[in-house]
Amino acid sequence: MLFSKLTVRSLVGLVAVVALLSSGCRRKKYENPITKDTLQPDKVLYDKAIDDIERSRFEVARITLNTLINTYDTSEFLAKAKLAIADSWMREGGSHGMAQAEAEYKDFILFYPAMEEAAEAQEKVCKIHYDQMEKPDRDAKHAMQAEDECRQLLVQFPNSKFAPRAQQMLREVQEVLAESEFRAGHYYHTKGSFPAAANRLQGLADHFPLFSRADEALWELGDAYSKMGDRFTEKAATAYAKIVREYPLSPWADEAKAKLLAMERPVPEADPVAYARMKYELENHEKPSMISHFWGVFKKSPDVQMAAKSGTPAMESYRPQIPVSVPAGATGFNADVTATTVSGTSALDSQPDARQRPPSQQPGAEPEKPETKK
Repeated sequence: MLFSKLTVRSLVGLVAVVALLSSGCRRKKYENPITKDTLQPDKVLYDKAIDDIERSRFEVARITLNTLINTYDTSEFLAKAKLAIADSWMREGGSHGMAQAEAEYKDFILFYPAMEEAAEAQEKVCKIHYDQMEKPDRDAKHAMQAEDECRQLLVQFPNSKFAPRAQQMLREVQEVLAESEFRAGHYYHTKGSFPAAANRLQGLADHFPLFSRADEALWELGDAYSKMGDRFTEKAATAYAKIVREYPLSPWADEAKAKLLAMERPVPEADPVAYARMKYELENHEKPSMISHFWGVFKKSPDVQMAAKSGTPAMESYRPQIPVSVPAGATGFNADVTATTVSGTSALDSQPDARQRPPSQQPGAEPEKPETKK
């Protein structure tokens, strides 16, 4: 009985705390307010719309902002009003709201490319797809779109204050894309499909050097090449040498050196820049907690704690390469496609159209049997 009373009291207290927190967090401050103190009618409309956005009255806010834009077409607050419309859609959320927000941000960048807020709008477009990104073993649509949008910010607004944040998001997005490739290559390697494994792992190692498991990918890549015959021995040695040179603090570095010595290949020196970067990553790595491991099973978004915190991410989209097991200039294969103009008399000109013949006159048709009277 005492236990049940305590349980009821605990539940009541929990509900009260949740209600208090929800009431306190109901109004979320707007990130880009206009601090100018004036009673101009267009500013009054803008302030009213911002107040509605903060109170989650998004539809009312958009009506007010559109009224401002259509009524005061020379207002100094036009750009801010257009940006606020996009922000209202992003705050509303949902797949429809995110799609509308992206379209509005793109329009803002198109009309006001020189404003500082244009870089912020591009960063929010990147964030829209980043927040919808799924785990490496699922659909990579939003991850690839987030990669393109973050890269666009770095190209179009390289000196913006939003560039460092976009660069970090790009590293985390590429961590997810690289993990997807690594899982495919590791699967082929485990199953003994070494040409397929080498194709996946080679592209991964070349395109995503900041990947947290790039050294492991190179180790499996060297092993796959070594099992594909003597023709690929040099490629296996190159993979092992890259571990020693570019990932000197890797747990695979000593084994890679032993492989090179066994293959009678030179052991390269560690790159000091790569050594410093890897040391920085190890010192700034945050170990995931037990709770994050538990909740990670139920989360839709990927875990990007292992993503690099330094280094320049890849600035080109990943494209699968031709497998090295395919011989160059294979006999009997010609990739050239040619077209010539038909001249002279052809069968189409000299023979009747077969489609105009009755079925009984088609080539190979059985002759019709005469009908018999019963």
